Amino acid sequence: MTAEFEDLIGPLIEFRRDLHANPELGFNEHRTAARIADALEALGIEVHKGIGGTGIVGVLRAGSSGRSIGLRADMDALPIQEQTGLAHASSIPGVFHGCGHDGHTAMLLGAAQHLVRTRRFDGIVNFIFQPAEEGLGGARAMVEDRLFQRFPCERVFALHNWPDLPAGTIASRPGPIMAAADRFDISIEGRGGHAAIPHNTPDAILAASTLVGELNTIVSRRIPPTTSAVLSVTQISGGHAHNVLPPKVIVVGTVRTFDPLTQDRIEDSIRQVAAGVAQASGTSIEVQYNRYYPATINDPSAASEALEVAATVARAELSPEPAFTSEDFAFMLQACKGAYLWLGQGGKQRVPLHNPKYDFNDDVLGIGIGLHAALVERMLAA
Repeated sequence: MTAEFEDLIGPLIEFRRDLHANPELGFNEHRTAARIADALEALGIEVHKGIGGTGIVGVLRAGSSGRSIGLRADMDALPIQEQTGLAHASSIPGVFHGCGHDGHTAMLLGAAQHLVRTRRFDGIVNFIFQPAEEGLGGARAMVEDRLFQRFPCERVFALHNWPDLPAGTIASRPGPIMAAADRFDISIEGRGGHAAIPHNTPDAILAASTLVGELNTIVSRRIPPTTSAVLSVTQISGGHAHNVLPPKVIVVGTVRTFDPLTQDRIEDSIRQVAAGVAQASGTSIEVQYNRYYPATINDPSAASEALEVAATVARAELSPEPAFTSEDFAFMLQACKGAYLWLGQGGKQRVPLHNPKYDFNDDVLGIGIGLHAALVERMLAA
């Protein structure tokens, strides 16, 4: 199949690198969305703009069937300063395609180009270009904007590059594949006072230190060892002088889980631990807990069939375990059956995602295009 679209790769690399040089943050992908819309319209694809903010949906029909499939790519960049030194490096200070969404967009556009000229399917393909995947819930915004009512899909698929896999390898799994992402913000308040007379002042820093230690026992002591979960404290802030006990300290962190019962147990435990530390230290502690992304749960039959299709395009493997990173494609999978897949792009360096030296591996563009096209041709077989 790859020989059928070799002529597309060169222009798509140029397109991808243009997006890389001109990145845009979530819900601000105006230039990116305009370029995608122009490219789809040039192909004669029906284009719908402004879905869930800056989202784009392209609709391609062939044959007479009403069957339908959705293919999703994310468009947004990250608030990171790029350090690659590449000729196509970001021209926007502090904004960078450090997760490969430029490559995802290019692969889906390439699949649209290929399917327009071959039309070896019977039904409707919805090309979904999603904004704001990086922590802002662009998939949720599209779903709330009636994405699947306006563009019905029997199944929806998303493909994400994965540096930990060998270049070109495709992996997925039935059931959980990415974790739910929760954030906690804990405010510890004492009174503040002189560091030389701590007995007169509830010590917010000492309470925060105790709290962090207790939080790190929750997974090991309150969650069954057969259940996977992660709790990490990622930020502690408070104080401004060496001889002053601050009146307030903030503790921030994240929780990753794969099922709501474990989520509930960890949230309840955080609140119980905080209440106990507050009572013991004489401080006042407030917990804010935000479940911002649910777990990404693949439909078992969709994931199994997608892996069968992947094996016709490249090396396919069943992932033995899910990842603890999160993905807002979860919101689409809550509204429509489908599956999320990883496309290996690892090379000699294997620069991880969200690293300032990361760049999408253009060598795997053809594999991604081929997988998208093969999913359409399998699910909408003429």
